[in-house]
Amino acid sequence: MASNWERLDPALRESVQENVELYERVRPALKLVTREVLLTLRTMLKGTEVTPLFVTGRTKTVESFREKISRIEEPLEPGGPPVLKFPDPFRTLNDMVGIRVITKLPAENAVVANLIKRQRQLFDCRGDREKDIGSIESGTYGYSSRHLILRTIQNETVKEYQQAFNPDAQPNGSYFFECQIRTVFAHAWSEIEHDIRFKAEDPRAWTPHFDRQFTATAAMLETVESAFADLHERYEEVRSYWDMEGEGAAQLTPNRIRDVWRTLLPHVDRKVDDDWGWAAELMAAHGLNQTVQLAGLLSANRITEVRKALDHRYSPGPDRLLDDLLLWQYGTAHIDLTAEPADAVPHPRRDSLLRRLKQIERYRLTQL
Repeated sequence: MASNWERLDPALRESVQENVELYERVRPALKLVTREVLLTLRTMLKGTEVTPLFVTGRTKTVESFREKISRIEEPLEPGGPPVLKFPDPFRTLNDMVGIRVITKLPAENAVVANLIKRQRQLFDCRGDREKDIGSIESGTYGYSSRHLILRTIQNETVKEYQQAFNPDAQPNGSYFFECQIRTVFAHAWSEIEHDIRFKAEDPRAWTPHFDRQFTATAAMLETVESAFADLHERYEEVRSYWDMEGEGAAQLTPNRIRDVWRTLLPHVDRKVDDDWGWAAELMAAHGLNQTVQLAGLLSANRITEVRKALDHRYSPGPDRLLDDLLLWQYGTAHIDLTAEPADAVPHPRRDSLLRRLKQIERYRLTQL
């Protein structure tokens, strides 16, 4: 398949070639503009609330520039001559300088975009588009990225480029460029898709099955991104339980115990009701009334040891497992604080706890 340039009407070639030669001449100066905005953005994003995986930049190659400005549109009138899509590329193209900010999670894209847009003394945002909106609203899968069109303000490197472009014009330091913000998964997908779909060595090497595979992988990556986003959200929640200046100091109400339990142990939630009052009473009996204390008690290693020691015939629900964890931690003190008095008749809870404590003690002897 011929390239845009090769298919171009001879009547349009002269105009395109003139722009290509001009671009080739000024490209070295434009590469310095790319370097300038790249370093500015890297510095800007360093040490912020979201640190991207990496920030890269590129200046469009001469070959890519020629191919893009050789695109044509439908004639203005039926039967009329073809017209160039970009007859004045230096005014209409915003991607000769391109920056890519690669993040870890989808939510970070918006944070990065807002950080950049707030730097009004450096950049003026003239466009902001979510490139995946169309596929979401149509119920399909595909390219996903946040695209900002930014304009530099009184930039000295841009002024030097403008002097090289037209020595007779007064430079103003304003230049439009594109900044793409996307996750590492979307970046990998788009790079592979672009190489195969648009940069293939032989454009004839194509089959509709490729489209199906690209759609399928886009769907899978969206699922993976959602899973990582959920994992990160859960991590931040769990981490907050250990912050004594924040969530860690929160008081243990029945509902709070339920929420912390379901975050830390979502696989152990075989309660027949939603009453966590007894769990709160058990914790309060030992003076445990803060979230950080519950998080410490629900240690994965401790739970594993308790399961081995008691060898439950049935997987315990939250109430029983919490009771066993407190028994493991406090021994006879837990029995005296939460069971019937020793002289009470009958005392089924005391008997049950004593039996379980003996199992724990026998298990501990085997671990010596």
